[in-house]
Amino acid sequence: MSSVKPTNSQQSGNWIVITLREAAWAPLSILGFYLLSRTLQLFKYFPPLDIPIHFLGGVVITYFYSVAIRHSQKLVGEIPFPIQVLFACTCTGTTAIFWEVYENILDFFAGTQMVRGVQDTIVDLLMGLLGALVLSLFYKRR
Repeated sequence: MSSVKPTNSQQSGNWIVITLREAAWAPLSILGFYLLSRTLQLFKYFPPLDIPIHFLGGVVITYFYSVAIRHSQKLVGEIPFPIQVLFACTCTGTTAIFWEVYENILDFFAGTQMVRGVQDTIVDLLMGLLGALVLSLFYKRR
């Protein structure tokens, strides 16, 4: 009896599903808190709440990317740990940029006031990257 070897598309699907099951809760929890805060207008009444949200966003999205990179090694081969950390931080920085673009687009088209100027955008980006750095310093290999 021969064993059936999974195809590349099956392996791709497997590591994605495994990653989502293990780590999707983290960014979804911050996204949920963000949506709740927007609904309750917490950012309007407590503008400094924006800073820890961006920091925690950086932590959780880096965690998600770290898990994804770790699981992807079954498909692409072993990735040295320093490269995993660098790649996760780079993906987090890219995600933070896309989030700031989202905030600016929403301000422009929906008339929201999410962005309070260039300094706010820079602080948000730095908080996300700081969150990525903090997680990377404490994240252990598995």
